[in-house]
Amino acid sequence: MNAKSEGQPPAVSVIMPVLNEERHLREAVHAILRQEYAGEMEVVVALGPSTDRTDEIAAELVREDPRVHTVPNPTGRTPAALNAAIKASRHPIVVRVDGHAALSPGYITTAVRLLEETGAMNVGGIMHAEGQNDWEHAVAAAMTSKIGVGNAAFHTGGDAQQAETVYLGVFRREALEQQGGYNEEFIRAQDWELNFRIREAGGMIWFSPELKVSYRPRPSVRALAKQYKDYGRWRHVVARYHEGSINLRYLAPPTAVCAIAAGVVVGAALTPWGFVIPGGYVAAIAAGSVPAGKGLPLKARLRIPVALATMHMSWGWGFLTSPRSLAERVIASRRPAVLGETQRV
Repeated sequence: MNAKSEGQPPAVSVIMPVLNEERHLREAVHAILRQEYAGEMEVVVALGPSTDRTDEIAAELVREDPRVHTVPNPTGRTPAALNAAIKASRHPIVVRVDGHAALSPGYITTAVRLLEETGAMNVGGIMHAEGQNDWEHAVAAAMTSKIGVGNAAFHTGGDAQQAETVYLGVFRREALEQQGGYNEEFIRAQDWELNFRIREAGGMIWFSPELKVSYRPRPSVRALAKQYKDYGRWRHVVARYHEGSINLRYLAPPTAVCAIAAGVVVGAALTPWGFVIPGGYVAAIAAGSVPAGKGLPLKARLRIPVALATMHMSWGWGFLTSPRSLAERVIASRRPAVLGETQRV
């Protein structure tokens, strides 16, 4: 990593894809601008075709601080936005942030230090879900509990270590340019796919609990269901794209959907014993909600089982209904990992 001058930290470009983010955009950008980073910094916001006040707020942010710039993203797709922002940015370190996320104090300084210490091509940390009302508090509790997301380190925490992928990420530009950026066919799971290519090329992905990003959950049951249905749909694409990438944690939601559906059918058509399966699931998430909701108001705690069921069932349904044609199109766009000069020797 080349510093701008002796003792000067490397300059950093923060890239942010946004679409309909009027609720959180100003907070997200201000969390970046408040970073006490000693090096030069710019923020590049890629604007999708929003239908709310996102563009107006972005224009205000540009006027208020010369470090903020915008680029258009007519497709509204996240990987296209990221590639447009990367192309418009200029610094050797690239920090990805979403429009509904806020970097914790010292995030960029810590990430740059970790890149230097580990030699990694990308470092990332914990997706720290935080709510602003009872429903969002419930979703945040579900998203940070093992009954909600299994043992995913970037949700629940863990030791610093090499990882398959990380939340958002702080990259060396050379890794992004070497791999040609994000694969724009991956509407979701584009981080996993890019990190897969970086790892195939011999680069390291590093997870550290020192890095934390505050994340704002979806504001309604419907929005959460769509989010997790898309997660499941694209996780099945990833499984078809890369054999061997699936594990029991990913198979649990579709298995639960099938078992509960079968239990309801058997219970309604043959014997009431069939209802033991869906009843057992309800009892399990109710019990799991108790430790997950510790310290929350009663109204938020009562909503945690709803959030858990929405996440599990939507993810599982998305996985089960993910069309093979989608995976075939994505596989056809497969980009082989590109080796650097030193890796070819």
